[in-house]
Amino acid sequence: MNYTIQNKKIVITGGAGFIGSNLCDYFLQNNNYVICLDNFSTGFKGNIQKFLNNSNFTLIEGDIRDFETCKKAVEKADYVLHHAALGSVPRSINDPITTNDVNVSGFLNMLQAAKEANVKRFVYAASSSTYGDSEALPKVEDIIGKPLSPYAITKYVNELYADVFSKTYGIETIGLRYFNVFGRYQTPNGAYAAVIPKFISLFINHESPVINGDGNFSRDFTYIDNVIQMNELALQAQNPEAINQVYNTAFGERTTLNELIKYIKEFLKPYDAEIANIPCIYGPNRGGDIPHSLASIDKAKDLLGYNPKYAIKEGLKESIDWYWNHLKIKQND
Repeated sequence: MNYTIQNKKIVITGGAGFIGSNLCDYFLQNNNYVICLDNFSTGFKGNIQKFLNNSNFTLIEGDIRDFETCKKAVEKADYVLHHAALGSVPRSINDPITTNDVNVSGFLNMLQAAKEANVKRFVYAASSSTYGDSEALPKVEDIIGKPLSPYAITKYVNELYADVFSKTYGIETIGLRYFNVFGRYQTPNGAYAAVIPKFISLFINHESPVINGDGNFSRDFTYIDNVIQMNELALQAQNPEAINQVYNTAFGERTTLNELIKYIKEFLKPYDAEIANIPCIYGPNRGGDIPHSLASIDKAKDLLGYNPKYAIKEGLKESIDWYWNHLKIKQND
């Protein structure tokens, strides 16, 4: 990929989280100034520890629900990569009020602050949950269903606000509908941990993962480096038709949970042969889940030049190597 963005001031909200910390790392390596805004409700200081002594990195410990904090973060910024949010469908079902407060009010604060600061472009994390009860496959950006969770509603509202701000105030926005992102720095711990790090962690610890349903639900699992590419392309885009749009951010293939388990065991086996014999437990389906998810990435290819490099297997190999070397719960510790 030809890198064209250098010496820019980039605000990354949620910069201590999984995706945010990877973005901080990438843009710092490419000679930019990064301002990380995070309140550490779901992010971790360990994810950004190595940046703290970097003169091009600034940490603002604060909450996007506070407008003054948002204004401070975006002062003289060129770009905003907005990733601060309360993720997880189950979390939103358990606590819809807080999810809405962070994901909608916080989003609006950042959008307004960016507008007032004349930020050139506002790229934000949208979500595949926006497709709701639509059964059409693959998912195409212009065809969505009814939301199935409070979280999905908040992410769709983000898209509506971004569209209104673009048309009313002229701020450039691009939304990236993430499909099941995984990779380094994604925590395997907590009630709302994503399935891939959770399964890897359990297997390393010789524990059986619980699969919701019969394991035939499928997802378009998307490795973190594909997501980094999309964020970079969203900042680089010059074609007017490519701006003020929403794009699927995925690989364009779907994998069932049973296939995922098979791949994880296959790639963990060289580290620990016993993992191949660990059984899985099958439980009930999870509320708010859709059976299948598969993205069309044609729009991103056509308008942004998106060319994802990591399929599920390549991404899993990279992830498992990282987790094996970083998890403290390894069996041989």
